[in-house]
Amino acid sequence: MVTDEAPTEASGYVQPEIDVPALAALLDGEYAEIRELVRSNLKTYASILEEADELSLDAYRERVRELVVEMAATGQTGMGFPREYGGGGDVGASIAAFETLAFGDLSVLVKVGVQFGLFGGAILQLGTERHHDAYLSDLITGKLMGCFAMTETGHGSNVQALGTVARYDARSQEFVLTTPGEEARKDYIGNAARHGEVAVVFAQLEVDGTSEGVHAFVVPIRAGGEPAPGVRIEDDGRKMGLNGVDNGRLHFDGVRIPREALLNRFADVTPEGVYESPIDNPNRRFFTMLGTLVQGRVSVGGAAVNAAKVALTVATRYATRRRQFEPAPGEREQLLDYGLHQRRLLPLIARTYALHFAQDVVRTRLHEVFSGIETDAQARRELEARAAGTKALTTWHATRTIQECREACGGAGYLSVNRFAALKSDSDIFTTFEGDNHVLLQLVAKGLLTDYASEFEDLDQLGTVRHVTGLAVETLLEKTSAHKLLERVRDLLPGGDEWDQEAGLLDSEYQLAMVRYREEHMLAGVARRLKSGVDQKRDPGAVFSEVQDHVIALAHAHVERLVLEAFVAKVRELPEGGEKVALGLLCDLFALSTIEADRAWFMEHGRLTVQRSKAITREVNDLCRKIRPLALDLVDAWGVPPELLRAPELVG
Repeated sequence: MVTDEAPTEASGYVQPEIDVPALAALLDGEYAEIRELVRSNLKTYASILEEADELSLDAYRERVRELVVEMAATGQTGMGFPREYGGGGDVGASIAAFETLAFGDLSVLVKVGVQFGLFGGAILQLGTERHHDAYLSDLITGKLMGCFAMTETGHGSNVQALGTVARYDARSQEFVLTTPGEEARKDYIGNAARHGEVAVVFAQLEVDGTSEGVHAFVVPIRAGGEPAPGVRIEDDGRKMGLNGVDNGRLHFDGVRIPREALLNRFADVTPEGVYESPIDNPNRRFFTMLGTLVQGRVSVGGAAVNAAKVALTVATRYATRRRQFEPAPGEREQLLDYGLHQRRLLPLIARTYALHFAQDVVRTRLHEVFSGIETDAQARRELEARAAGTKALTTWHATRTIQECREACGGAGYLSVNRFAALKSDSDIFTTFEGDNHVLLQLVAKGLLTDYASEFEDLDQLGTVRHVTGLAVETLLEKTSAHKLLERVRDLLPGGDEWDQEAGLLDSEYQLAMVRYREEHMLAGVARRLKSGVDQKRDPGAVFSEVQDHVIALAHAHVERLVLEAFVAKVRELPEGGEKVALGLLCDLFALSTIEADRAWFMEHGRLTVQRSKAITREVNDLCRKIRPLALDLVDAWGVPPELLRAPELVG
């Protein structure tokens, strides 16, 4: 619905009236019930936000563990596990619960992620019935605390090069785990320093002298509260943030575990020492194993969006309370009335809404793949790439947004009594864990360059280069969705080849066409550079290294296109009314501010004239003015419980 006020613009624009509960229900979607449960739990335990500042390191860690176990008893953390073990049997609900948990203390969030997402997820997705029966019921309740021991000091993103070794001893029917050197120690492992009793350890499997690649094993690391025989545990100590999570280091000195400890969904070793796997190709087997763990990236991406919402809620509320200077005698404007302040906050609100709806798409795809609704292999590969790219953009967005919001609250924003100190320090690592963002964007680009081919899992950087050079660039482009969509859009818009100069700036087809053109052009450019380098008989590895900046730009452009498509689709499906008008304004602001931010590229490539570039800036400013009266309603619709804002001087 809209107000009965007179149009505020000569164009006939009428300011919409937002039904905040209706918009909140739209945002919560099908998982409103589980999200409300999490909000209720967060309000119950809101004191953890103060305790994080007041307690000693050890006491804070213990308090976080207590909260995780108490929340587990409500059912919110076990939603993704099978019902027969006490779970909720709903993967999508588990992601929604985790996303919502990011409104509160992020140490609690990450502890939950380690216990139920990483440790529990590995048992569920990589193990078989014997492991499910042995561990799931106890880990779902928090009775059994565990770790996910993949990362090593010397092998961060290069999981295939892990140094930890698990050799099979056929005489005793045991695996022997060894850490061959300091570079192979497991590092930054959540739950390791204090609370973990069992770890899922990723190690190079050796059977009868032959290396079979990285596999996962269930390894007891404590017995009676003390390190298990052969296990050395060190505390990583204080970190920049997340100090309620007990990260530690693990070393293994000839630790023996039974043959059944191998998580054997994709490979097994017979008692006699024969290695067996239904997946012959070792690279495909490795990437299939890692692909089952994509849930972690989807979870972190959603948590980052909600961390940004907390910061924007505080900053927006402050900007509508604080008055500054005197524009006219006797008058003092609110901060958000200033054009610069609108420019600082409102595009970030628009981008947060855009990423919220993009995250909805990723969560739905994940649910479909992991629930068996979607069984196509290419759909799984596309999910992996989309999850990787969305995680990169959302976590970078959170880092940028929290900093901008802190600055927008001036000196008051620097006090630790509000949320910014914890949000900044606790969320900063999001850009790094569950995959370094730049590495993840290379995964996205690989999918584009190979069109998620059947050999997608087998292709490393060199394989990707060789795959691309074996295709005509035109063939590669014809296979991409960006190209097909672009051709369809060109038919819809006026002006033939000049479509982008004549279409209206607020035409969503124009906005989509611009980001699709950018993606397609970058894809063709990367492919041509790769082919040119190989045609010159240069080393494929060196060629790829030289175009890595281009590769990252391509992946970034691709994900921004997906984000805009998700936002446009959501707006189009809404019934007429104030919520649709408001979200339409936000969608336009997101699209045009995205084009504006990369205007140099569009101008360099002939898709933006100087005059049109200036017109986009004027339109962005105008959209900010239109959204300004709606700002409080837009952030209130996110449903961040007031008890969690913890900024009395800022929000009142």
